[in-house]
Amino acid sequence: MEIPHLHSRFPPLSLLLLLLLGSAHGVSAVGVNYGTLGNNLPSPKKVAQLLQSTLIDRVKIYDSNPDILDAFANTGIDLVVSAENRLVANLSKDPSAAAKWLASRVAPFLPATSVVAVAVGNEYLTSGDDKLEPNDLVQAMQNLHAALVARGLDRKIKVSTPHSMAVLGSSFPPSSSAFAMTLLPTMTSIVEFLADTGAPFMINAYPYFAYRDNPTSVNLEYALLGNKTTVRDPKGYVYTNMLDAQIDAVRSAIGALGFGNRSIEITVSESGWPSKGEDGDRAATPENARAYNTRLIERAQANRGTPMKAEERVEIFVFALFNENKKQGGVAERNFGLFNGDGSKSYDVDLSCQFCSGGGLGFGEKAVGSGSTAARGPSVWCVAKPHAEEGVLQAVVDFCCGAGGVDCREVYEGGECYVAGKVHAHASYAMNAYYQMHGRNYWNCDFKGTGLVTFSDPSYGRCRYSQQ
Repeated sequence: MEIPHLHSRFPPLSLLLLLLLGSAHGVSAVGVNYGTLGNNLPSPKKVAQLLQSTLIDRVKIYDSNPDILDAFANTGIDLVVSAENRLVANLSKDPSAAAKWLASRVAPFLPATSVVAVAVGNEYLTSGDDKLEPNDLVQAMQNLHAALVARGLDRKIKVSTPHSMAVLGSSFPPSSSAFAMTLLPTMTSIVEFLADTGAPFMINAYPYFAYRDNPTSVNLEYALLGNKTTVRDPKGYVYTNMLDAQIDAVRSAIGALGFGNRSIEITVSESGWPSKGEDGDRAATPENARAYNTRLIERAQANRGTPMKAEERVEIFVFALFNENKKQGGVAERNFGLFNGDGSKSYDVDLSCQFCSGGGLGFGEKAVGSGSTAARGPSVWCVAKPHAEEGVLQAVVDFCCGAGGVDCREVYEGGECYVAGKVHAHASYAMNAYYQMHGRNYWNCDFKGTGLVTFSDPSYGRCRYSQQ
């Protein structure tokens, strides 16, 4: 396997070190859904640039918009692209159609844009559209996977499909849940495909709807991911929030199909809470939205599982990045966003992270020195991704300050960039120095996925990050 930023002049020990970096696991990602059904949203370039200054590591979009794929190039943010429901039938008919879609919609942006998954359709099986054939979904997934295999991309890019909770015939108690009888043949084929290809089962889970529709029987704190109320499963599992119960309901349904001994991760591809709803909707408030999404983000960062599988982390994508004023449906559907279209926050949820590029700016704020030409100008830096493991980053520091040839005196004790116990800060400084020394090519800021390029100066206090 080629390591892009290493060259033959480095000693074998350095090669071994960076090879070890490639096997790192356990990085906690916080994902977000980026919908574009609005006429007042920031440009994709602006969105991509400013997301680098947040905890967001992954972004899921609902199509393969080339402007978005281009905007996220060299940002270090992973992207999940989608093939819309209307495309599924065509992708299923002929393997060449899937190959052409991949060649025209995704491949031109690789590897600069880090595409990690293709979501085939969205809630396809429960859309209510009689024209959508369930078998088409399975075949489209298989054809897209085959196209990725042909290009040698199947280990990097996984194929899955997001489901609504309506695919379950029963969801409570979690340990007795099962898929709807009418969907059993299709779900069996999908789960087998996911198990064979190592792709996650994607579920869109919304405790908000359960509480909104049954406020007298569902405890609000339980729906809001609180821990004051517990629900006990007959098999002994104890749930302090509805989302965990929903995830485990899906686990049980997968197990009921006979795949309990197969390794299938579950990804919450959508979950969120609206800040505004129809008149009389007492659930959709800024206070409830803030509580739910703050806890949801904390849960995504916690790198933990559920009562049924405490050791198996669950990746989570918050819904959604923006309020979308052109989205169909009720008021709540247009008000799930963390941000308004003008870039202001819908309510106060902390997405900032220390040592991220840009220092945790909001969409309505401007980084020092960031003008309209920032994305294409000469000022670019390389910093550590906020969720990279400290052990891995320490190995990066050791490499950069050793075989990499970086002068690291500033991150040693007494230096202007030394911060006791802050490996991320030291790694960012060392990565940037290496990146500037070796030509500012995107592969020189890769470090096996732990670095990202930023257009905002990460310097702070007396600590100055070098430029080419």
